[in-house]
Amino acid sequence: MLDTNWRLMEFDTMLAGLEDAPARARRLEQLGVDGAFTFEGPHDVFTPLILAAGATRTLELATNVAIAFPRNPVQLAHQAYDLQLLSGGRFTLGLGSQIRAQVEKRYGASFDRPVARMREMVGALRAIFATWETGEPLDFRGEFWSHTLMPPLFSPGPNPYGSPPIALGGLGPQMLRLAAELGDAVYVMPFNTAMHFAEHSLPAIEEGLTRGGRDRSSLSVTGEVIVCCGRNEEEREAARVAGRWLLSFYASTPAYRPVLESEGWESLQPELNALSKSGRWDEMPGLIDDGMLAALAAVGFPNEVASDIAARFGGHVDRVGFYTPYIISEETLGELAAEMASVTQQRP
Repeated sequence: MLDTNWRLMEFDTMLAGLEDAPARARRLEQLGVDGAFTFEGPHDVFTPLILAAGATRTLELATNVAIAFPRNPVQLAHQAYDLQLLSGGRFTLGLGSQIRAQVEKRYGASFDRPVARMREMVGALRAIFATWETGEPLDFRGEFWSHTLMPPLFSPGPNPYGSPPIALGGLGPQMLRLAAELGDAVYVMPFNTAMHFAEHSLPAIEEGLTRGGRDRSSLSVTGEVIVCCGRNEEEREAARVAGRWLLSFYASTPAYRPVLESEGWESLQPELNALSKSGRWDEMPGLIDDGMLAALAAVGFPNEVASDIAARFGGHVDRVGFYTPYIISEETLGELAAEMASVTQQRP
């Protein structure tokens, strides 16, 4: 069984924006946040981290996640190596598959057999890193990618901070099993509930560890959660409105229906999907009632949100990744960081 001893959870949050990324990252570090991550949104997933790396000293940095399949392993390896170097060893390369429609229609890339493709991506990255570290010839031959040439001119050589760790993001059991089998870390995606996490995510991680012949200490597990937090009613209402918007978008996606099914809400997915396809986006958040919001997100004052997160994940995760689909004030974020530190130091 997975280790159920209470863990001191570290706390990561989003690094939003671009031009202000250095100042924002410094402020997160000052507020007591342990790590900052970017996601594939309106800006490149790597650029804000490049800006943040030189502006911080202790803040851990990660892509959460870089969409893997539109990218080439050599390209990803160079980006990860450079960020590991610039940050002084504080970077994690987080990769995700996304869903078929996004990969094929937005990126124009192939999505077939995503689990096999992701397995090969990780193998290719590790082969490239090994060539750079040891100078051994590059000879990776796979079904989706082959890399057999790495002249010294194009090799950066050993990284003084070691090869960057590779994390895989997942929600479905196959990708979570793969992440636990061969990843350095796993990001359990944020569209989740406590019930789905306990009954579906954790067993998949356990199976992956067993398949890989690994123990729990070899894997860092991040439980991600959508946070709707405020210190007063105005802040909390703005957070709830934004949370409903994001959740209605996630819930419209067929790939996320299993989470709704675990709570008996499976009829919500096709209803939201139909609204999205007809462009009736404004109507979608109204279908996320208070009970759904509370189950799918951590909602309330900072102390309530911290207690909720501790109850959701207990001793099963090493880190918590906060998604705030709104501009959270620095004061609220600082108070939330303090509450998280307090609640995770307690024993059940």
